[in-house]
This record gives sequence, C-alpha cells and structure tokens, in this order.
Amino acid sequence: MKKPVLALATLSLLLAPALAAQEEHASGPLTVEGGLMFWTIVVFLVLLAVLKKFAWPAILGAVEAREKALEEQLAAAERDRAEAAALLAEHRKLVADAKTQSHGMVLEARQLAEKERAVAMEKTKQEQEELLARARREIAAERDRAVAELRREAVTCRSPPHPSWLASG
Repeated sequence: MKKPVLALATLSLLLAPALAAQEEHASGPLTVEGGLMFWTIVVFLVLLAVLKKFAWPAILGAVEAREKALEEQLAAAERDRAEAAALLAEHRKLVADAKTQSHGMVLEARQLAEKERAVAMEKTKQEQEELLARARREIAAERDRAVAELRREAVTCRSPPHPSWLASG
C-alpha cells in the first residue's frame, strides 16, 4: 500500500508545474483539467485502499455468514421435508390399518350378531315348542279329566236309582 501512495505523491510533484500551466487556460465544461483529474484519482485510490482494509473484510464476513445461514436453512428445510414425508407415510399406513381393523370389527360384529340372532331364534323356537307341548299336555289332561267326569256321570246315570233318591223326589 505504501508503494502506490509513494508513486502517486511523486507523480503529483512532477505534474504540478504542468497542471499549473494548464490552469491558466480557459476552463469550460468540456476542457480536461489535469490537476482535478489527478486529485480525483488520488482520492479514489485512497478511498479504495481504506475500503479494502476496513470495509471489505466486514462485507465478505457478512456475505459468508449469510451464505452459511442460507445453506443451514436449506438443509433444515430438506430435513423437515423428509420428516414430513415420513410422517405422511406413517399416517397413511395408520389410516389403512385403522380401516382394515374397523372393517374386521364390523365383520366380526355382524358374525356375532348373526350368531346371537340364531341363538335367540333357536331359544324362541324351543320355548315355543315347550309351551306348545305343555299346552297339549294340559289339553290332554283336561280332556282325560273331562272324559273321566263324563264316564262317572254316565255310570251314575245308568245305575238304577237308589231308593233314597226316589223317596225324596
């Protein structure tokens, strides 16, 4: 950095008399003024050197930090996407398992209901047959009793009247 500044200082000393001679000429918007040009270049180079020494490392550090942060965000987004895809696959599997399980439960419930209905029908049929058999037994017993009663009355009616019956009558 010292070499360019030293070279510029030497150059300015050498060109100073020539620039002074040019200043005597008329100045206008289209005229080239060497002194102004020289100092503009010197100020530009000094500013460039200061920026290179102080500002450029800070700017590069900020850019590199931003780049690193973006890379980390992209990696995190990729991890999150992969995790979301895995969770979605697991969710779909769980939903499919739940559907299969519920279908099995419904089928099992239908089979159980059918068995219960068959048992209830069989029990009802058996109770009906028992009731019918008991009714038939009661009817047969009542009929036998009625027949026996009729026979007794018939026997009583066929026998000759007892003399005590005739006296009272």
